[in-house]
Amino acid sequence: MITNTELEYKGNLYPSKIVSYTHDVDSVYFYTDNSVILKLTVLRDSLIRFRYTTKGYFSNDFSYAIDESHSHGYNHLKVTEEEDYYQVTTNKVICKIQKADLRSFIYDLKGNVLLEDELGFHWEECYEFGGNIVKMSKTSREGECFYGLGDKATQMNLKGKRVENFATDQYAYQKDQDPLYKVVPFYIGLHNKQAYGIFFDNTFRTFFDFCQERRNVTSFWSDGGEMNYYFFYGPSMNDVVTSYTDLTGKPELPPLWALGYHQCKWSYYPESNVKEVAAKFRELQIPCDAIYLDIDYMEGFRCFTWNKEYFPDPKRMVSELSADGFKTIVIIDPGIKIDKEYWVYKEALANDYFCKRADGPYMKGKVWPGECNFPDYTNPEVREWWAGLFKELISDIGVKGVWNDMNEPAVMEVPNKTFPNDVRHNYDGNPCSHRKAHNIYGTQMARATYHGVKRFAYPKRPFIITRSAYSGAQRYTSSWTGDNVATWEHLWIANIQVQRMSISGMGFTGSDIGGFAEQPTGELYARWIQLGVFHPFCRTHSSGDHGNQEPWAFDEEVIDITRKFVNLRYQLLPYLYTMFWQYIEEGTPMLKPLVYFDQEDIQTHYRNDEFIFGNQILVCPILEPNALGRRMYIPRGEWYNYWTNCLVKGGKEMWVDTKFDEIPLFVKAGAIIPKYPVQQYVGELEFDELTLDVYYKEGKEKSVVYEDAQDGYDYKKGRFSFVTFQMTGKEKELNIQVHKEGKFDTNYSKYKINFIGLPFEVKTIEIDNVEITFDANELKENQYLIVPKDFNVLHIVG
Repeated sequence: MITNTELEYKGNLYPSKIVSYTHDVDSVYFYTDNSVILKLTVLRDSLIRFRYTTKGYFSNDFSYAIDESHSHGYNHLKVTEEEDYYQVTTNKVICKIQKADLRSFIYDLKGNVLLEDELGFHWEECYEFGGNIVKMSKTSREGECFYGLGDKATQMNLKGKRVENFATDQYAYQKDQDPLYKVVPFYIGLHNKQAYGIFFDNTFRTFFDFCQERRNVTSFWSDGGEMNYYFFYGPSMNDVVTSYTDLTGKPELPPLWALGYHQCKWSYYPESNVKEVAAKFRELQIPCDAIYLDIDYMEGFRCFTWNKEYFPDPKRMVSELSADGFKTIVIIDPGIKIDKEYWVYKEALANDYFCKRADGPYMKGKVWPGECNFPDYTNPEVREWWAGLFKELISDIGVKGVWNDMNEPAVMEVPNKTFPNDVRHNYDGNPCSHRKAHNIYGTQMARATYHGVKRFAYPKRPFIITRSAYSGAQRYTSSWTGDNVATWEHLWIANIQVQRMSISGMGFTGSDIGGFAEQPTGELYARWIQLGVFHPFCRTHSSGDHGNQEPWAFDEEVIDITRKFVNLRYQLLPYLYTMFWQYIEEGTPMLKPLVYFDQEDIQTHYRNDEFIFGNQILVCPILEPNALGRRMYIPRGEWYNYWTNCLVKGGKEMWVDTKFDEIPLFVKAGAIIPKYPVQQYVGELEFDELTLDVYYKEGKEKSVVYEDAQDGYDYKKGRFSFVTFQMTGKEKELNIQVHKEGKFDTNYSKYKINFIGLPFEVKTIEIDNVEITFDANELKENQYLIVPKDFNVLHIVG
């Protein structure tokens, strides 16, 4: 009999030899001599869950991260026993479990190694808190790269880095500072052009080491809980990310206005100031769809109240803003002021809804209102109560969205910035301490907020934004990257963070444009807005104590640049909405780092700056002052410079000239980019044509456009329009085939088709095999054609 003592090394304990196994439908259980059990579950042919216990039995299986509606089911599962190992085979991978020590080795069907245990699973008794510190180490191979893990403020490729996951209120964080606001314990490994993923679903404080401590070892561990992780096989990064996003869930479509430009500051008050800001946007003709009210709109920072001195009639104000196209978003924090006259506090107290310390009293901490208690959002009864609190704000007053802040949870005047470890949580019937619930707290608050806003906004769609999040939060909420700083370094950080969040399942993310802390120069603000309009969530926000950060706080040139790029975002709304549709339908990231776009090109593996917006627009921000150009990498294929329409061949680094009112933007050859006319807010204009920018390519390219009523739930009943454009270019011909799905009929009746890069003069045009007359000189001069939208085939011959 091997004892634990014999398996101990530097305080770590290891599984001993396997003594038996059982196979139960989709799961195989392996039992060791020293009471370790590995439960290996095949969810799909390319998705395997590994769950370990050291106590001889498993605790209740519960996760906030996993979406109950995720797709599962496999085509093949076979378990065989060999002399030294057990083999589990699916249609995509082979997994070998060593009999001697429970280590696992995963191969593709050709026998290539995908992932192999180094020490594998091991653990350490945690005598301070009870339970185990659980650890996993994997062998890392030469040239392997690592991506993902949410909002980390470091280079895209995590090779050589060690990171920590513990939701933290990290005001004015710096490059490489860790931990930050969000916890997404999911990473993508890439080696020999094959990608895999690991999702370590453990809500305790977790750590990941990507070959920093030991050159050829990647490891992850946690302060408590289970060693419970999911392995995703690609071989493409797209396969890995879409599979992870399916497992942890996707949002519903936001209302289209939520993809417009938003303006925020700590704080806009009183009402006259809010109205003044709104009026200035309309006066300067800079589109804007939402204006935010920070904590000063409340009475003494009490959530769900209004300061009647600043906002004597909120319903009227919200209605008047709405008439001018502005949706009002308000902040709601978790800290509830201890005040016996305050109705929210009284209700929570009467129903025992606040978090408690281990020895009984309510958790008390200082936040903006002073001393507060905090609802336990891990209790379903509390979430239901919290959802009901939004009736007045949403139904009666007409607020259109809610912004959850300080929900790491953040607590002031204590060294650890948050709750003590001994705070207790319900955890949906699985009672635990704050050590386990901390990282999930913000997500459960956002979840409760989402259900409340959705209930009272119906039949319109809800809009929620959160600062803190754990994997799966994307089902309920958008997010932003927290309290950044008005520096060039932070512009670089914002660019990487939003790309990283996008491939970590949380696509609806942006940064505080211009920086939250300190004051940007006009140049920095202009460069930031030029990046921010290509982020799914687009909002300027500042702390306000250093002056104003509205576009007109800078000079005329910056105002013009802001208008130019916000106008471009509003033109691209149908393209952006289509990106969002593909995200929720397929789990495809809206922003694609170059390595994601072309993982087989090794030149992309360490690129940080460039990214693909959707599928066909290449964006490269200017990240340094006084720059009128930059070196950038153009991915393989052919690309048109958006500003000059010049065609370049990719697969190389090159210098790109630019101006102060431009950044390097390229469009993939063959793309058909849909554009709306510029509107000051979503829904302002009725228009009769959709512009299609057609970028000629010799060969084939597919483009799609998704549209619906822009709000509401009719799209779930098939009332949407999904149009596929198949473009085929030849030396003297251009063919566009159109295929439409869905029952929604758009308001416009025509397409205005702009031809870009057409290498021949047009001689004949056929629509659905019928030749049409056209003015050849006008087409040659203007390079556009107006056609009815209901055609099937457009054939142009030179």
